[in-house]
Amino acid sequence: MEEIEKLQLLSLIPRPEPSECHIAQELQATKTSIIEQRKTLPIFKLREEMLQAMHDNQLLVVFGEAGSGKTTQMTQYLAEAGYASRGMIGCTQPRRVAATSAAKRVAEEFGCRLGQEVGYAIRFDDCTSPETKVKYMTDGMLLRECILDPSLSKYSVLILDEAHERTIPTDVLFGLLKKATQNCPDLKLIITSAMLEYAEKFSTYFNNCPIFTIPGRTFPVEILYTKSPETDYLDEALITVMQIHLSEPPGDVLLFLTGQEEIDTACQILSERMKSLGPMVPELVILPVYSALPSEMQTRIFEPAARGSRKVVVATNIAQTSVTIDGIYYVVDPGFVKQKVYDPKMGMDSLVVSHLAGRREAAGRPCRANGPRQVLPAVHGVA
Repeated sequence: MEEIEKLQLLSLIPRPEPSECHIAQELQATKTSIIEQRKTLPIFKLREEMLQAMHDNQLLVVFGEAGSGKTTQMTQYLAEAGYASRGMIGCTQPRRVAATSAAKRVAEEFGCRLGQEVGYAIRFDDCTSPETKVKYMTDGMLLRECILDPSLSKYSVLILDEAHERTIPTDVLFGLLKKATQNCPDLKLIITSAMLEYAEKFSTYFNNCPIFTIPGRTFPVEILYTKSPETDYLDEALITVMQIHLSEPPGDVLLFLTGQEEIDTACQILSERMKSLGPMVPELVILPVYSALPSEMQTRIFEPAARGSRKVVVATNIAQTSVTIDGIYYVVDPGFVKQKVYDPKMGMDSLVVSHLAGRREAAGRPCRANGPRQVLPAVHGVA
């Protein structure tokens, strides 16, 4: 009884808080790590040349391969060069998850709380303040601002990122921003593309403006194919994911599927198969990603899996070019995608699942921040 009373008394004694010196050391270590990570990006070596090109030209097209750092670093370089003193630096993204994840990363590198110097704006969620200098947003949000204020007077620089995706809002912005830059000589416009043929077309449209090229980082990629076409590509893809989880070395998995219904079905099947194997099997964290998913759930894909476990990201082509997911070493790609096709009989567009052979090279891009990995476009429904 006496021992219990002693323990109860000890539990009432407040635990010592970490010293200010210890906290400062941890913050300094984190800051140093972030600085080192920024220095490894290909764009870092071209910082001065890029700033000079931006200084010399009102219009600039930037061709940067996936993983070059253009999304997170250009805005910071511009802010550090003083462009934010004349107005905000805006950067558009074709998807919500890309806008929010980029803003969070830049805020971390900037050393500020998200929503202060660095913020984002997506539909129904405006995380900015009067102090915001760098603003990430969907192209639809900038289009709305452009309609209300055609001169976009609160911006000094605008970056249309991932313009090669050619969304309708981005295409409309091309025309509106071309006119805005003609009327406002102080407004600078940068168009970025991960595809050279589009970069050349953008340059032609914007008065033959210069193209600034940033090299990407490449890693060895091993591509494996099934010996024969699979009639049920979804089931074969899930079998491949389970085989990777149970027999391959550590590394997260990315599975490309066509849409929300297929992704939800796949996640449910994977969850059931993991439960049937019992608790002795290492944990598989199953994370769906598609455009209709709430933003807070989409951002879970960027959280690292716990030690001893593996995560599988089940995604549409939202994960192909717009975002970088650290830790991905295996990509399972059935080679199918939903594409918008005009139906002349119905007189309207419809989504059709079709084979997309051209995605083979792009399949490795989501894991571009890592070392060697395997890309497994393992389950073709077409010979």
